[in-house]
Amino acid sequence: MPNRPLIIFDFDGTVALGDGPVLAYARAAAAAAAEPERFLARVDAGLRPRAATAEQPLDAYDVIRVAAVEAGLEPDALSRAYLSSRSLLGTSEAPVEAPVGLAAVAAALEADCVLVTNAPAIRIAETLAALGLGGAFARIVTDAGKPAGLDRLLDEPDVSGRRVLAVGDIWRNDLEPAHRRGHDTALVGPWSDPEATPTFRAATLTDLLPRIEAWAAASVS
Repeated sequence: MPNRPLIIFDFDGTVALGDGPVLAYARAAAAAAAEPERFLARVDAGLRPRAATAEQPLDAYDVIRVAAVEAGLEPDALSRAYLSSRSLLGTSEAPVEAPVGLAAVAAALEADCVLVTNAPAIRIAETLAALGLGGAFARIVTDAGKPAGLDRLLDEPDVSGRRVLAVGDIWRNDLEPAHRRGHDTALVGPWSDPEATPTFRAATLTDLLPRIEAWAAASVS
């Protein structure tokens, strides 16, 4: 089906839910900080809900980056902490869960689903399998380098000309490049962006599944 619609899903905070990976990252970064307890207190404060402002962190991972800058943690140390935490992804030390209903909906969607994440490939496949999403995505792109990486994907010959819905929790990284090209977008999660103008918005991906199903059905030509 040459005009089959395409749905681009983000991973962390969209398909994989829960604070487990973020807290594992925070613990690993704290171990490299001069004052671990103070570092973790900064992270805890940053993860609390706040009013939307242009200066707020992009997401929970960005909270840790901000805390690391404030603590004087070197970028290489923070990178090592992140990679160490990803080796725990989907385990009891960094647990995640899938949005309720996603596996069943993804299997029945009249669209091609791809997963595009800035995270490395470490334990992505294993975690998807454990979440019941092992066969949900026709393609998985890791180390994507969004937002520029999303632009590159949208420029690919087999994507050009198709209806696209981008789904994610960070407007600037996951959705804005698609929005700029006239594609539809779905924003989920608690991290607001005052510049965000998505087609759909909800607290969780589960809440959006009926709209995503309707979008896919209406997009088939």
